Amino acid sequence: MRKKEWKLLITFHSTTDAMSMESVCKEQGIAGRMIPVPESVSAGCGLAWCAEPESRDILKAVMEQEGIKEQDMRECLI
Repeated sequence: MRKKEWKLLITFHSTTDAMSMESVCKEQGIAGRMIPVPESVSAGCGLAWCAEPESRDILKAVMEQEGIKEQDMRECLI
């Protein structure tokens, strides 16, 4: 079994916002990946962007600039 680590999870109300997040992060070379929302977290669209906790400020700035709205942003052990 893989060792659990602290990750930053960003959940979204809509799949459109989730897909926009993935696209923008890939275009700008921002590390992270789209994952299914863990059972311990609820989200409207069932997808979450998973990244290192240290990238919180960068991701917030990118989301604000691109008009991407998160449902929740939290650190979780996954």
